[in-house]
Amino acid sequence: MADHFDAVPDSRHDITDLYIFQKPGDPAKSIRILNVNPAAPTLATTFDPEASYEFKIDTNADAQAEIAFHVVFTSSGDGQQTATVYRATGEAAEHAGAVGEAIIYHAPVSFDRELRITTEGAYRFYAGLRSDPFFFDSEGFRNNLQYTGHDANADKNVFGIVLEVPNSVLGSNRSIGIWARTMAPVHGLLHQMDEMARPANIFNQTKEDKHTFNGTPPAQQRAIFLQKSVAVFQGFSYSEAEATQIALEWLPNILRYDYTSAGGYPNGRKLADDIADSGLRLITQGRITTDLVAPHTDYLADFPYLGPPHGG
Repeated sequence: MADHFDAVPDSRHDITDLYIFQKPGDPAKSIRILNVNPAAPTLATTFDPEASYEFKIDTNADAQAEIAFHVVFTSSGDGQQTATVYRATGEAAEHAGAVGEAIIYHAPVSFDRELRITTEGAYRFYAGLRSDPFFFDSEGFRNNLQYTGHDANADKNVFGIVLEVPNSVLGSNRSIGIWARTMAPVHGLLHQMDEMARPANIFNQTKEDKHTFNGTPPAQQRAIFLQKSVAVFQGFSYSEAEATQIALEWLPNILRYDYTSAGGYPNGRKLADDIADSGLRLITQGRITTDLVAPHTDYLADFPYLGPPHGG
């Protein structure tokens, strides 16, 4: 129950998971992690230098971004890349690409096991190849929820983007909404390739709907997908009223986060939060409570928190 291999044509734009949590030991800062490129580096060996990898922040519950952090990468002709991170506010937060104030300059990207961490003032940044933190028995999910505890991601890698920020730059309202998106050029203009907060796209039934959902901003998701989502939850034996309530909670696909709280999901999401079990309890109405898979043991206690990559 993540968004791995989620009808995104280019793996460089395929968001697997989004995390945000209070920095351990420092309640004045928050950590946000955007992972892309499932099964890295098999399908893609670099970040897309033409894309924009973005964290969007909603500070007033209108499903629109008032603050944003955008990460753009240089070309990788020599097998190396650097990243620059921008913070945009106001109208610019709704835009894409290199907009706003640059807060991280030319940070080196790690495509091996070395941790190349960049610090600029109160910000810390990492981008590169890391262990996939998501844990789930995906084979059991596809096999009519017959779980064996096999974690298909136990030996997989992703490309991680990790940003540590002071809470003061997230707005004065301590309760915010966050989602991530990837933007890439189509006929010369940046278009949304993928979007994620919680793994809501798993509730779409067709590849066409999954693809459409990936390109739909949160503010438009209820208009397009609410009735379809209600039908899906009714298929899980919820009444129409219950299904509607659940669908309204899942759409728009925005992860709520109170940056004064260290609690995990549904207050943000920590690496070890078992979001798969939460989803199972939802779709089975509590009849199945676990897929028998435990959190990974390679998470780091300090920045960038993602475990070292598997392989040589």
